[in-house]
Amino acid sequence: MATTTPTTADTALESVTVEVTDLDAARRFYAAFGVDTYVRLRESEAHSTGFRGFTLALTVSGPATVDGFVSAAVDAGATVLKAAVKSLWGYGGVVQAPDGTIWKIATSAKKDTGPATRRIDEVVLLIGVEDVKATKQFYVDRGLTVAKSFGGKYTEFAPGQSSPVKLALYKRRALAKDLGVAVDGTGSHRLVLGSTADAFTDPDGFAWEAAAPSAPAQA
Repeated sequence: MATTTPTTADTALESVTVEVTDLDAARRFYAAFGVDTYVRLRESEAHSTGFRGFTLALTVSGPATVDGFVSAAVDAGATVLKAAVKSLWGYGGVVQAPDGTIWKIATSAKKDTGPATRRIDEVVLLIGVEDVKATKQFYVDRGLTVAKSFGGKYTEFAPGQSSPVKLALYKRRALAKDLGVAVDGTGSHRLVLGSTADAFTDPDGFAWEAAAPSAPAQA
């Protein structure tokens, strides 16, 4: 009698939920920042200290738009971790929301070719991992498709059909250095990823839960 080997259901990133201690305040902040359509919010008392091991990165059209998003975040209560400056790769800065979530806003352009806008070209959830190659294989085995990969340094997965956010992997220590924070951190990541398949936890402790499509920024 023939036997079959069980296979893991294909997984795609459906949603990104940030856990916060003050839901109403977080809703106001993310609406003022201009990113409320990209994340969901959920109230939680889960404890964490230091770096939570991830950042949400916004790619925009030019330096003026970067400055606009940074200013909006600061006006709404964010702290600047890295002031927006030119670099070899473009122009960008890093802010930390009042709830502790770190956001990087950047552009590959070093000069503006038009006026500032509120348009976001791409959002990437970058999680810091101990072993990029091993974690990449873990996700490939669960059905995610690799879109970009640079050895053991960086991996980006193809986006799902519903989520506006891409998932990417980076070395945890390198990610902390890029953001301007200490690599140390304990407790909850305060991040839950919505899965089109079953619930699971990845090798670095990031939790996924089965999630049906629904409106962003909801409890």
